[in-house]
Amino acid sequence: MARILLLETAAATLSAALCEDGKVIVSRRCDTPRMQASLAAPMVKEVLDAAGTGVKDCDAVAVSKGPGSYTGLRVGVSTAKGLCFGAGIPLIGIGTLDIIAAGADTAGISAVVPMIDARRMEVYTAVFSPEGERLTPVEAMVVKEDSFADELSRGSVLFTGDGALKCADIIRHPNAVFRPSVPEAADMAGLAFRAWQKKQFEDLAYFEPFYLKDFIATVSRKSLF
Repeated sequence: MARILLLETAAATLSAALCEDGKVIVSRRCDTPRMQASLAAPMVKEVLDAAGTGVKDCDAVAVSKGPGSYTGLRVGVSTAKGLCFGAGIPLIGIGTLDIIAAGADTAGISAVVPMIDARRMEVYTAVFSPEGERLTPVEAMVVKEDSFADELSRGSVLFTGDGALKCADIIRHPNAVFRPSVPEAADMAGLAFRAWQKKQFEDLAYFEPFYLKDFIATVSRKSLF
C-alpha cells in the first residue's frame, strides 16, 4: 500500500490531503487567500492527525510544482522538501495544470484547457485530453479571440482554472465551456500514485518550483519617509 501526503499551494487557496493507493482518505482546504505561509504546516499536521498517522508512516510527499503563485509555490515546495528530508521519504512533483485537469468534469468534453491567472492579461495554460493527458507544452499566453481555434472546431472545450473567466469575454465560440476552479490536493491522488508506481521522484537537493516566468517584484510608489 502506498500512502502519500498531498500538498497544493500554487493557487490563492491552500489544501492538503492523504491518499492510499490513489484513494483520498482525508482532505482539508482553506479558501482564505494567501494563507500558505502561515497555514501549510498546521494543515499538514491536521490531515495526518485526522488519519491517525505521521509523516514517517507515509511513503512519499507530493506537491504542486507549478506554475502558479510564486510565494505559494515556494512555501509548498520548501514545506514538502522539509517533510521528505525529515522522514527520509521521496518527493513527487505534480504540475499544477495537470492537477486542475484531473479535477475537471469532462463529460461531453473533447478537450480540457486549464488556465492559471498569470496577471498582466496572461494565463499559464496547456491543452489536455479528457483523460488528463497533456497534449501541448505549458506556456504563458495572452489569449486572443482565435486562440484554441483548432480544438474548438473539433468539439466542446472546457476552460477551467482561476484564469478561465479572464477569457470568457474574449473566446466567444459556441463550443467554449467556462467553469472556473482551483487546484486541490485531493485531485492529486491518482497522479501522485501513478508517479509513485513509476518511481518518478524529484531530486530533493536540487528540486525547485516550475515558475515558467521569472519573478518580477513590484516597487511601492509610496515614500518611506
